[in-house]
Amino acid sequence: MRTGLGLVAGGVALTSFAAFAELSGFLDVVAALACFVGACVAGYALVSWRRNERALREGRPLPAPSGLPVLVTGVVVLALLLGAYAAWTAIGA
Repeated sequence: MRTGLGLVAGGVALTSFAAFAELSGFLDVVAALACFVGACVAGYALVSWRRNERALREGRPLPAPSGLPVLVTGVVVLALLLGAYAAWTAIGA
């Protein structure tokens, strides 16, 4: 849940900064992507929490965290997009 909230907050901060500094619309796309991924992570956290609660009530072992590879992939893609944009802007400037 905290990771999802952090991604949404980062997306909002990025789009606010892009508007303030009059940067390209590409940053708005990356910010929207960060907000979308953050919402998906928060939704997954709710589903995972429910599965864990059910397992605890029924005395079963806790399920493995299956969303971690998706989260890591999303963060890596977001970092690569921002890094590519920063390099493209530095070379073009």
